[in-house]
Amino acid sequence: MKRTLTILLALFVFTDFFAQAKSDSLVLTLQKAISIALNQNSSLIKNRNNLLSKEASVKSAYGDFLPNLNASASWHWNKIKDEGGEQLDYLGNVIVTPPSEEDSRNYSLGINGSWTLFNGLANYSNLQKTKKELQAAKLSLEKLKQDIVLQTQTLFFNVIKTKYIMRVREENVKYNRKFLETIEEKNKLGSAPLTDLYSQQVQLGNAELALIQAKNDYENAKAQLLDYLSLDVTKNYKFESELEKREISTNIDDLMQPIDEMVQYALQARPDYKSQYLLTEAAKENLTIAQSGYWPRLTGNYGLNTSAAGVNKLFNRKTFSAGLNLSLPIFSNFNTSEQVQYAKVSELNAMEDLRAYERKIKVEIKQAYENLLAAKKGLEVSRKTVKAAEQTREVVTEKYKMGAATIVEALKADKDYQDALRNQIEAANLFLVQKENLLNALGKLNYKVYEKK
Repeated sequence: MKRTLTILLALFVFTDFFAQAKSDSLVLTLQKAISIALNQNSSLIKNRNNLLSKEASVKSAYGDFLPNLNASASWHWNKIKDEGGEQLDYLGNVIVTPPSEEDSRNYSLGINGSWTLFNGLANYSNLQKTKKELQAAKLSLEKLKQDIVLQTQTLFFNVIKTKYIMRVREENVKYNRKFLETIEEKNKLGSAPLTDLYSQQVQLGNAELALIQAKNDYENAKAQLLDYLSLDVTKNYKFESELEKREISTNIDDLMQPIDEMVQYALQARPDYKSQYLLTEAAKENLTIAQSGYWPRLTGNYGLNTSAAGVNKLFNRKTFSAGLNLSLPIFSNFNTSEQVQYAKVSELNAMEDLRAYERKIKVEIKQAYENLLAAKKGLEVSRKTVKAAEQTREVVTEKYKMGAATIVEALKADKDYQDALRNQIEAANLFLVQKENLLNALGKLNYKVYEKK
């Protein structure tokens, strides 16, 4: 009996622990969501995979400095079978040739290679180019991670926003139901006309419809975030945020600096700009590679070969070889000049892309800066509007109960209050998004704190 109770107790504890662990695994905070995105985002995975090809290119460029070596082996078998016959010699005499059969085999082994000693510094420039392209790809990956952090934050903030609005709609339904009860009592006592009752019933219906729409918006926002995180949208995830426990601070003094200073900081900090700069430097290496066609090319070759009729005699006769080959380009049908011209155009275009990228960064910072200031002002105004609308609704509601205000005034006050609450939630969400936009434009979004070790 005791053993049975012990087993049942152990199963109960295990089941409770498993259920708790399962429940905890379905809770998503902003930090967890970003961490998941940085490990499961499809674009990020593809870019990580592309780094492997860049690393292989660098390895291949190093290999161009080394000699190559090839080994070969062959085996040949010949069999000549002559059934014999008659032939005439030069005097016209008939000579009879008997049947014959000849069987021969040949074995050979060889080791040969070559070494590029000079090719106009093309191999050196190719190594520098591949190194810069690899580093540029790594920097682009860093910028992609920052963009993923920003996008995850935006989607998560949208979930919290719709969750807030849904709560506001729920409270509004409760308020209107209670207010309907008040009007019903007043109508029974004869102090409220039937039109007031009908008007409040319509108001309650609209509040319930708004709640249904808010729940739908909340579910859609969750689905968008879960899809971006490559998670199963059919699972019942819960979303928690520190933003629900405290008022959002509008203090942005640490970000508000002169535009010129922010631009200079971004040009030094943003990994995508540094990546574009490295691609410009890599384009310059292509010019050296193309110009190498004007230079002579010196290669060395070497080898060891042996052949024999039998395997046991294979190394009785060996041939060693070594040599140098100097190639002087005299006329290449203008192919080299074409490649040089292509390289020059590529370099010019890369430099123009870099200048365009600099202008793009300036525009992004300018827009993010102005949008954040506007969002801050909008949030501050919305908070004051909510307080005013809340007080107005309380006053008008009490006046209606005392018969000093009409139902139209009461309904309008409630509508104004609901609009003010929704606008405040929208303004808070916009402020958070615009703040992160400016941080991203400056290259200040730190993704490393979210990456799993």
